Amino acid sequence: EYGIVGVNDGTPFAMNPQSPFGGVKQSGIGREGGRWGLEEYLSVKYISMGI
Repeated sequence: EYGIVGVNDGTPFAMNPQSPFGGVKQSGIGREGGRWGLEEYLSVKYISMGI
């Protein structure tokens, strides 16, 4: 379990806004960046309607 790992890449990983960033377990406050960061603020709702 690692925070940031880069292999043969000169561009810092965190500079890409689509890259998720965040800790695992209790090490951080969640995910930031990309779709995964947005999903931290969302919750799934199910609505059923008879038409």
